[in-house]
Amino acid sequence: MSEQLKAHFEFFEELGIDGVRLEPEWHSRHEPPEAAEPLTVFTSQADALRAIRDDLGPDCTRCKLHALGRRQVVFGVGNPDADLMFVGEGPGADEDIQGEPFVGRAGQLLTKIIEAIGLGREDVYIANVIKCRPPGNRNPEPDEVEQCEPFLFRQIDTVKPKVIVALGKFAAQCLLRTNDPITRIRGREFKCRDAILIPTYHPAYLLRTPSAKREVWEDMKKVRAILAGD
Repeated sequence: MSEQLKAHFEFFEELGIDGVRLEPEWHSRHEPPEAAEPLTVFTSQADALRAIRDDLGPDCTRCKLHALGRRQVVFGVGNPDADLMFVGEGPGADEDIQGEPFVGRAGQLLTKIIEAIGLGREDVYIANVIKCRPPGNRNPEPDEVEQCEPFLFRQIDTVKPKVIVALGKFAAQCLLRTNDPITRIRGREFKCRDAILIPTYHPAYLLRTPSAKREVWEDMKKVRAILAGD
């Protein structure tokens, strides 16, 4: 299978299309039957995000996390038309209770980081790779990511940010499809779904290692410059 064809199939899978019809009549240029469901066109990114959230559902059971103690699905929050998007790993205990990403101590630090470049939480969009809290805040497992990351990709494609900041090793490795450590890739610019992606340290890491705040500040100054068109 060519790389281009493979990319097309992966894109269709992210849209929820799980197969291709091979019958000749499906390849004709005739008008679709009247009973066919019309293509949904959204009038705003907010409407499209609501549709993705509805598709995910309030009690998702696609992976085993639903049976491992999670309280609720944590979808995403912020400006649907944001130029800047932050992507973390997954919900923690506070996020699992409140249903919103980055609301605990790490989230409070992220808010300060956002404000340091002249923005507020209401100006950006914040989401996680997986939408349910893993038990004990362990790293997400491959089967969990496989079920959940298409929803993140749909969020990114809907918001269409200019810049994505991947918070921590796991988010960066997931979005970049790499095993490189965060120390090797942080602060560099990558292309990700029509956005510039900049990996940096997770706010939770900064709480444990305050000396790394200086490096994150350098990364965020780069983000600010890109957003300003410098």
